[in-house]
Amino acid sequence: MSKTTRFLSALGRGYVVLLLAFLYLPIFIMGLMSFNASPFYQLPMKWSTTWYEALSQDDRLVGAALNSLQIAIITTVIASILGTAASLAFFRYNFKGKKVLQTLLLPPIAIPWLITGTAMLVFFYGVGIGRGLHAILLGHVALALPYVIIVVNARLQTFAPELEEAARSLGASQWQITRRITLPYIAPGVIAGGLFAFAVSFDQFVVSYFLATPGQTTLPVEIYAAIRKGFTPEINAVSTIIIVISMALMLFTARFYKFGGNG
Repeated sequence: MSKTTRFLSALGRGYVVLLLAFLYLPIFIMGLMSFNASPFYQLPMKWSTTWYEALSQDDRLVGAALNSLQIAIITTVIASILGTAASLAFFRYNFKGKKVLQTLLLPPIAIPWLITGTAMLVFFYGVGIGRGLHAILLGHVALALPYVIIVVNARLQTFAPELEEAARSLGASQWQITRRITLPYIAPGVIAGGLFAFAVSFDQFVVSYFLATPGQTTLPVEIYAAIRKGFTPEINAVSTIIIVISMALMLFTARFYKFGGNG
């Protein structure tokens, strides 16, 4: 191996290390500071669970976190069901306007959420839905649906239609074909799409901010309001809990599904 090759290889490794440090070091420091007894991050640290105890007594943050979790779970279930059904329809049937509908899935992802949130607020007021947790749920489902459809549809592109035709020729009904052949095959795509839907919903701030009402907010909105009043290490504590749960969920999912293939 030449000196130039070794230099470029070392440079590449150094770049990856710096990139990972840039991504994960702030998260690590935030988690570390959540155990610092000092509210001003004084060093050396004095280890304490003070801020976790304070978090457990903060009804606003806990309530907002439960709202976010509830909305995210419901959004994931609804978006996964509707998105999978839509993907199967796109895959199996040819109908007028199919290409147009598939193309229209992309703008909701590309349009800035500030514009989407404003549009939803105006529309929901116009049709009488108003604001509140129900409006936030509708908004999150609308935002999450394109992600699920695109991910599941990508999985279906590698599915062999001959499998369904063979099952149909053997007398299987459409429901049996879907339940025993199609759904098991696209399950990794459905789970991946569901994870996208959960992340989009739980992390959504702009749409939630526009559609929330006083006393009925989500965690991102409540964290924003708390920071405006004055940052407290309780935010570090709740963020650390969310990160630990999210990483555990991702590792658990990756344990059973290899989304990148069989390698």
